[in-house]
Amino acid sequence: MESHHISWWNLENLFDIRDAPAERRPEDIKRKIKADLKNWTTPVLNQKIKNLSSVINQINDGEGPDILGVCEVENAHVLNLLIAKISTGKSYGIIHHDMKDKRGIDVAFIYNKDKYEFVKKEFFHHAVIKRYPTREIVQATLKVKKTGNELILVGNHWPSRSGGQYESEPYRIITGETLSYFIERIQEVKGEDAAIIVMGDFNDDPFSRSLTDYALSVIDRDKVVFGRNPYLYNLMWPLLGQRKASYVFSGTPMMIDQFMVSKGIAKKSGKYVLNEDDVKLEIFDGMVSGRYDTPVRFGQEKPNSDGFSDHLPISFVLGEK
Repeated sequence: MESHHISWWNLENLFDIRDAPAERRPEDIKRKIKADLKNWTTPVLNQKIKNLSSVINQINDGEGPDILGVCEVENAHVLNLLIAKISTGKSYGIIHHDMKDKRGIDVAFIYNKDKYEFVKKEFFHHAVIKRYPTREIVQATLKVKKTGNELILVGNHWPSRSGGQYESEPYRIITGETLSYFIERIQEVKGEDAAIIVMGDFNDDPFSRSLTDYALSVIDRDKVVFGRNPYLYNLMWPLLGQRKASYVFSGTPMMIDQFMVSKGIAKKSGKYVLNEDDVKLEIFDGMVSGRYDTPVRFGQEKPNSDGFSDHLPISFVLGEK
């Protein structure tokens, strides 16, 4: 049986160096983030890359993920710096598009080129507009070389809670509604058994209405398999029940980094084998401290060379019959 080790990580402001050239940082973005990058020198970026890659190298018992979704990366340049420091022996490629986010941070995928073929004609990205563009939803198709089956990845980094949870909620609601349309459209084109893996930093918990009412993310696996709507099976509920958190805000633990899968993966009679118990937080030495296993940040204005990210990575294993 083929298996796919899939991870997601918000890398916390993986910016290019302070004086990055114009071809890597447009002038309007440079003006907006200039103050944030006051101390973001080449040695600081190199340390950030070293720390992130040290974690990725330990995932999957030291073999590294087969697929890694990431967000808060500025450009392809920093992604290439990152994969150059991953020493698992896998040959990684990147799937990336410069987004319209007002801080210039993007969603991207890293994948094992020996295991998957990136179907370039099926790469889509969409900015949801509500007064200003949100971070885009990114869709990519990978073809498994060994079996010929397809995995459709949908990466997300939903609008933050800046300004207040409920004041900002409409931005996440409209993004959730758009995500649900994406899923419905994929199933119309690819069939209801399309293997769709949704991942991301949603800035809401699995029980938030942006996810349950608008993205149609549910706890009930049978509802996904037998329901008429394009429901998504949210894989984070077991960890939530264990009071785990991928992010801690002002002492409040939150499971805002999530995996969801479509009917084509959730159904037990299909091509895939899904065990919810395989979903986990990736925690290695030095990554957390204090109550609720709070992630140790690298930071930005005052970088902490011993830190990593303000989010923890999440992973699960998908089997293929």
